[in-house]
Amino acid sequence: MSQRAWVAAAIHKIEADFNRSADTHLIPLALAGYPGIEVYFKDESSHPTGSLKHRLARSLFLYALANGWLREGSPVIEASSGSTAVSEAYFARLLGLPFLAVIPSCTSPDKIAAIEFQGGRCHLVDDPAAINAESARLARESGGHFMDQFTYAERATDWRANNNIAESIFKQMAQEPHPVPDWIVCSPGTGGTSATLGRYVRYREHPSRILCVDPEHSVFFDYYRDALAGVADGSRTHHCGSRIEGIGRPRVEPSFIPQCVDAMAKIPDDLSLAAMRHVSARLGRRVGGSTGTNFVGVLLAAQAMQAQGREGSIVTILCDSGERYAHSYYSPEWYRSRGIDTEASDARIQERVEGRGAALEVPVAGDMTGCA
Repeated sequence: MSQRAWVAAAIHKIEADFNRSADTHLIPLALAGYPGIEVYFKDESSHPTGSLKHRLARSLFLYALANGWLREGSPVIEASSGSTAVSEAYFARLLGLPFLAVIPSCTSPDKIAAIEFQGGRCHLVDDPAAINAESARLARESGGHFMDQFTYAERATDWRANNNIAESIFKQMAQEPHPVPDWIVCSPGTGGTSATLGRYVRYREHPSRILCVDPEHSVFFDYYRDALAGVADGSRTHHCGSRIEGIGRPRVEPSFIPQCVDAMAKIPDDLSLAAMRHVSARLGRRVGGSTGTNFVGVLLAAQAMQAQGREGSIVTILCDSGERYAHSYYSPEWYRSRGIDTEASDARIQERVEGRGAALEVPVAGDMTGCA
């Protein structure tokens, strides 16, 4: 089979797989302390590979195929904190390609098992900041292709339409009391989702604003704050990797476009994980830590709207299932070993959901007041 014929057959397989898949659900979740403000979770855990990264992996494979970067039988290598690797392993197996995930050694064993379940192999690296360089080296030595999600996430996704997450959200919101969200809250891993959302709302002339919430050990918030001040330094780094798997980075990634974001907040890990537990209890199923980070952002947006006397809607993302974190976020020993106080943070989140106590005070950059 010629290279062009193989590429055509590979694209057809991915498109056929997409045609077999349903869209993900939009789940309402009432906030008792914020009457008139409707909250919705876009449940990306219902994808075949269980996370938001399924959309990204599909886009990355189509982008690489259209660019002629993938060849029959050649290995695919990706640098990942886990979820993207699970999804890319799925698509690599669909196309009959070997897949190698380069992941931090601290990645949860459940995610490693999920990568291997999809037919991938794992290459563990002690330094999370080194996974890109190690992936590039392995690709060179094996004659394979390094997908490089952190560079290509924002350009591989068709942000105008083609059933991207933004288009899906607005279609599903059409019959709701406030069909155009005041805020869409997301968190940065590659930066691809915030870029897609920010571009789409501008392209479609929606007044919705994008709040991007960064975890405690990550560089994106600091870079964004610097960009607002006109002194952004793309070489800025953080001394360690994020404890909230799937989001946050120790370096500024090329796919993070600060101009696509209207405001950012930096969320302490204890609040992210308390919010995760709250959402899990409300939905009756486990969600991941990044969903907790997003929910803290929802509370910040709801606080701001309430202070301004405004009603409306907020949409955020349920990034993945919490079943992959049974050995970490849902293990009491994990919290004890890291000195994280769960009781105080659980109480703080519950207060804010009910509209009691002082407002959440976390570092915020950008405008959280008024309309776009």
